[in-house]
Amino acid sequence: MSDTTTSEHGPAAGLPPVSDAPRDNWVDRYAPDSVRPYLRLMRLDRPIGTWLLLFPCWWSLALAEIDEGLPHPSLWYMLLFAIGALVMRGAGCAYNDYVDRDFDAQVARTASRPIPSGQVTPEDALVLVGVLGFIGLAVLLQFNWFTVFLGASSLLLVLIYPFMKRFTYWPQVILGLAFNWGALVGWAADEGSLDWAPIALYFGAVAWTIGYDTIYAHQDTEDDLMLGLKSTALRFGEDSPTWVGAFYSAAIVLWTIAGFLGGAHLIFFLALALVGLQLAWQVSTLDTTDSANCLRRFRSNREVGLALFLGLAADTLLSWWSGFA
Repeated sequence: MSDTTTSEHGPAAGLPPVSDAPRDNWVDRYAPDSVRPYLRLMRLDRPIGTWLLLFPCWWSLALAEIDEGLPHPSLWYMLLFAIGALVMRGAGCAYNDYVDRDFDAQVARTASRPIPSGQVTPEDALVLVGVLGFIGLAVLLQFNWFTVFLGASSLLLVLIYPFMKRFTYWPQVILGLAFNWGALVGWAADEGSLDWAPIALYFGAVAWTIGYDTIYAHQDTEDDLMLGLKSTALRFGEDSPTWVGAFYSAAIVLWTIAGFLGGAHLIFFLALALVGLQLAWQVSTLDTTDSANCLRRFRSNREVGLALFLGLAADTLLSWWSGFA
C-alpha cells in the first residue's frame, strides 16, 4: 500500500476507518493493517460492550463475597472474567457481523465494517469466532464444574440473538438474557451454586440492558424500517423514554432486592441511589431523534456499571475490615 494512501487515513495508516467507531481509537492509531480488520471485527475499537458484559460478572462475584470475612472480590476471578468478557464479546460481535453481513452492507453506518467492506471474508470471521470461543472455554474451565455448565448453557441465547430482529420487536430481551449471564456466573464461581440474590441481580441487569439497548437502537430506526428489521425502539416509538424509564426502574428495584438478599450494607445502597440518579438523567435528557444524544447516553452506562461495582466492592472490603477489627 502506497504512502499516499497511508497519509489519507490517519496516523495508523492503510485502511479506511469504520464509520460508526470512535475517531482516533487505539486500533486505528496503532494496530498494523494485517490485524486491524480482525480487531475491528471484535469491536476492540469500541470497548463499551466489553465493559457492559464484564460488570455483571464482577457485581455477582462481589455480592457473593460480601460476608465471607476476606478482602474480596477475588482479583484472580476478576481477571478471568475480564479475559472472558473480552474474548466472548469479540466472538459474539464477529458472529453477529457474519449473520448480519447482507444487512450491514445496505446501511451507511455499518457498510464500512470489516465483512461488508471486504476486509475480512465471512469464512475468516467464523474462524475468528472459533478461536475466541476456544479461549473463552479455556477461561471457563478454570472455575468449578457447576459454573462451567452454567456458563456453557448461555450459548443457545448467543446463537439465536442475531436472528431475533427478523421475527420480533423484542430482540433486546434476548440480548439482555444473554449479555448478563455473568450475573449468575460470578456468584456460581464463588459459591458453586445459585441463590435468589444473583437471580434478582440477573433480571435487574436484563431490564437495564433492554433500556440501554433501546436507546442504542434509536440510531438505526430508519434503516431498520427500510430493511424490515424490528427492535424495541420501533415498538416503543415516541414513548421510548417512558418505556426506558420503566425498565430502568425495574432494574433499580431488582438490584435493591438483590442487595438485601445478598446481605449488602448501606454503602451499596448509597451507590445504587447514585446509579438511579444517573439512569434518571439518561431518561430525562433523552432525545430519540438525535443519534449523538442516544449514543452518549448509551455509552454512559459504563459509569452505571462502575458505580454499582464500586459500591459492592467497598461493601465487601468494609465488611472484611469490620470483622477483622
